[in-house]
Amino acid sequence: MLIAGDIGGTKTILALYCAESGPRAPVAEAEFASADYRGLEPIVAEFLARSNQRAEVACFDVAGPVIGGRAYLTNLPWIVEEAAVRRSLGLRRVTLLNDLKAIAYAAPRLLPMERRTINAGAPERNGPLAIIAPGTGLGEAFLIWDGCDYIACASEGGHASFAAADDRQSDMRRFLAKSFGHVSFERVCSGQGIANIYDFLRDANPAAEPPGFAARLALAEDRTPLIAEAAQQDPAGHPLCAQTLEMFVSVLGQEAGNLALKVLATGGVYLAGGIPPRLLPNLTDGRFMQAFSAKGRFSELLRAIPVHVVTAQAALLGAALYGLDEMRRS
Repeated sequence: MLIAGDIGGTKTILALYCAESGPRAPVAEAEFASADYRGLEPIVAEFLARSNQRAEVACFDVAGPVIGGRAYLTNLPWIVEEAAVRRSLGLRRVTLLNDLKAIAYAAPRLLPMERRTINAGAPERNGPLAIIAPGTGLGEAFLIWDGCDYIACASEGGHASFAAADDRQSDMRRFLAKSFGHVSFERVCSGQGIANIYDFLRDANPAAEPPGFAARLALAEDRTPLIAEAAQQDPAGHPLCAQTLEMFVSVLGQEAGNLALKVLATGGVYLAGGIPPRLLPNLTDGRFMQAFSAKGRFSELLRAIPVHVVTAQAALLGAALYGLDEMRRS
């Protein structure tokens, strides 16, 4: 039995799989609030006890770099080590993957109903693929063809310096630099980024924020869902929220286009993470593709690149696929 998990800054999803049923039919599955635990091992132990099952091997994807079997989680105060988890839980083997590497591993194997195409383009057979995933943070990865299969490669491209595309974005970068010093794309293009954009716009026009909404934001543990919901359901009544999503979608398009150029993703670009599936109407109104393809002499090339929104739990699916493949190989 394989235990696979998607370990994020906000939530941890664990599931048990057997080789016979495959990666899309877990024997058991549960979700946990990551911040309620001091590390991964207590969550896994609780899950196994609750499900009354045993596992021999594990594959976990984590939101942070994995180096030498050790993971440093970007948005959690955890350090996760393969050897320590294996010993603590009595497992035969534990594999840690960067979460974007797990999503990348799943991307070429997604079923049609597990993605939504927003630009059909003209994909090149076996061309490189790019993954950009705004969620709690911003993850990026890519895949290259080795002649037989795709190789998934992790990156920390979300922490590259934010590049403003116009004067208002330049003003926002200066505003955020006062708080963060270095302004990465993650500071703007993520769940926390949506809140940061809102703060910038509100600072410029505080009278545009309804007092009742300001009170709700002040009490919210996570402001991002409130901002997104208000923008989608009542944009006229919440102009700051509507402007926030407009700027977020433009920045996401800009950075997705940057990534597509850097890896020449002629096979396609996949928008993954927790945010894109919730913003499908905002991603399909033309603003995203306009920003994605606004690359001067390379605009035509970018308009030919397919763009898909991943609607499945791709990180967990990728961890399960990787773990089951490892079980078959061993």
